[in-house]
Amino acid sequence: MVTVRNNPVVREDGSIDLRAWIEHLKEKVEITDEEGLLQLAEYSRDLKDKTPNSQNVWADSASSFMTGLEMVEILADLRMDTDSLKAAVIYRAVRERQTTLENVSRMAGTGIAKLIEGVLRMAAIAAVMNPEKKVVLGQATDQLDNLRKMLVAMVDDVRVALIKLAERTCAIRAVKTAPEDKKQKVAREVFDIYAPLAHRLGIGHLKWELEDLSFRYLQPEAYMRIAKLLDEKRMDRDNYIRNVVKQIHDALARVGIEAEISGRAKHIYSIWRKMKRKNIDFYQVYDIRAVRVLVPEIRDCYAALGVAHNLWQHIPKEFDDYIATPKENGYRSLHTAVLGPEGKVLEVQIRTQDMHDEAELGVCAHWRYKEGSTGRTDSYDDKIAWLRQVLEWQEELGDSAVSSVLSQFSEDIIDERVYVFTPDGHVVDLAAGATPLDFAYHVHTEVGHRCRGAKVNGRIVPLNYKLQTGEQVEILKGNEARPSRDWLQPSLGFIGTSRARAKVVHWFKQQDRGRNIEDGREVLEKEFKRLDVGKINLEPLAQTFGLRTTEDLYAAVGAGDVRVSQVLSGIQALEGDQPQQELLPLDTRRPRINPVTSEFSINGVDNLMTTIAGCCKPVPGDEVVGYISVGRGVTVHRKNCKEVTRLMESHADRIVDVSWSAEAGHFYPVDIFIKAYDRQGLLRDITQLLASERVNVTAVNTLSDRSDNTASMALTIEINSLAALGDVLARINQLPNVVEVKRSHQGH
Repeated sequence: MVTVRNNPVVREDGSIDLRAWIEHLKEKVEITDEEGLLQLAEYSRDLKDKTPNSQNVWADSASSFMTGLEMVEILADLRMDTDSLKAAVIYRAVRERQTTLENVSRMAGTGIAKLIEGVLRMAAIAAVMNPEKKVVLGQATDQLDNLRKMLVAMVDDVRVALIKLAERTCAIRAVKTAPEDKKQKVAREVFDIYAPLAHRLGIGHLKWELEDLSFRYLQPEAYMRIAKLLDEKRMDRDNYIRNVVKQIHDALARVGIEAEISGRAKHIYSIWRKMKRKNIDFYQVYDIRAVRVLVPEIRDCYAALGVAHNLWQHIPKEFDDYIATPKENGYRSLHTAVLGPEGKVLEVQIRTQDMHDEAELGVCAHWRYKEGSTGRTDSYDDKIAWLRQVLEWQEELGDSAVSSVLSQFSEDIIDERVYVFTPDGHVVDLAAGATPLDFAYHVHTEVGHRCRGAKVNGRIVPLNYKLQTGEQVEILKGNEARPSRDWLQPSLGFIGTSRARAKVVHWFKQQDRGRNIEDGREVLEKEFKRLDVGKINLEPLAQTFGLRTTEDLYAAVGAGDVRVSQVLSGIQALEGDQPQQELLPLDTRRPRINPVTSEFSINGVDNLMTTIAGCCKPVPGDEVVGYISVGRGVTVHRKNCKEVTRLMESHADRIVDVSWSAEAGHFYPVDIFIKAYDRQGLLRDITQLLASERVNVTAVNTLSDRSDNTASMALTIEINSLAALGDVLARINQLPNVVEVKRSHQGH
């Protein structure tokens, strides 16, 4: 507990001498803006008006003022910066709506207001916990683990978490005289969330206090029984420890090691947990009697360990070297158990002063703030990496029989995570970039198969919406399982996780072959019609995928094993004799190549003058023929172009075979037609989409029909492949109000 009320800073009338209080703080921590801290403390003290807080309970400004001082004391013990102390002294007044963030921002600056806003956000997340959920004490649950991870994920500045820990420490201290339901609620929250968070941050002395106080209210009988046993033996134990301390001190002095030695109190919850874990009695807990040895250097730690083992017999299997192998939160120390004087079991902890500071202060021992910043020092990136390692939680991923996605699973592990709520308050942990469909398949495979729509925070969103941490997601389900093949198109962004994709692919595989062939044929014919590529011989293409017949290719597309974009890339590869590749979003910054060069091979000869016909505008993947023109070399048309049919009748001798060359990097003009129900912003949405895909637009023509409220648009875009064109048309087709989008040209 802080000692504000028992300190000389308290005047005879019970009021606080704030200047004396700041002088008292300066004994613990450097304060760089005394007047600023004093101004905020006086402002909190002077908030005499009583204002309803968020629970419609009248808040006492004096109570929030004293809580603020107590929070500052805790943070001063953690050696926090002045901005943290400022935020802490006024936080409760803001939370209880006695003042506003705007007022704080005007008085102390946006940095202080931002810290308070972050702490309020953590409080809001914790408030969503289901108060009726029962959790067995000491047993971790996936939901609580996810909630703790979510709290950490929402903290942009580690000081926010530390201020919140100070506030919850004050809260658990203050509930001693509160009603039983209040004790239970605060203790449950502290035990489930904030004690583990203190552990993750490595702040040992806060962790122990939070665990012991919450244990006191959650398991009062067990707490009192252990406390009574400790009290009964306290005098004997204290005398015993004094004797042990003298023996170790003398032995270390003889070998020239300076050491600071003290008895270490065993915490009540820690004793109870060890009794439960090992199924032993109180008197079998080895480390009720314990001493801590602080030495100057790491080499002294191991020398002191040898001295302890020479003094007393070491108990086998009771030695832990956390210096060589630190705990997950960075804790380092040597722990050993020996048969001490009188044959009693004694625990000895040995560490350096730096290790002790880390154990007690955790992240605060590493993190040193420049005033007015969030700790962005020259080694900021290294510190971020360290903090991330400290806060890392074990990820659990289910098995998958789909070997092709195993590498993607490993990518999911190292990516950032997002944490979202189900409608009943549970937390779901997903990879960054996850969509409502990923959420649905994470909840249950059948929920994913039946997904027809989604609401985020009560608002209907598209299924390719990217979820953000803290959002609540509700899935709208249909009566039957019916995934869409569009979900498997990466360009549409419906699925962001490999696990969800594997489940969709598996569903389609379970359908009968006949249905898959029918569905695959329908999907490809629809895409070919939209791209206006005409009739294509798919037999050679099927063989490039290791399939024997066109029907096998249809079945693979229908089952989701082969994507439409892969088929289009395969067509282009066959036509141009290029290696198959997964085409990336277009990069219009690449230099365009004048289409009067070497994109084509005519009768096996490259580098002849060619011109792309303006009537049909072929792109790689289209079957093409050439027409020998006068003065312009060979004009290249698509085979199904009406102009070619006319030329065949009059100048058949000028028609030559043409194929695409292997040279990459060319962009070609393509005409597309869009029909949509007219609405404000339609053209803007289309052009923004094309800009985001880095597709250059060279011409736009729109025509609105008032009679049926439709709009027809003709656009010319520059594209480099059929697959890229297919992706662009598919993305446009997903825009609201779009009825039809397809490739068009004047000659067909």
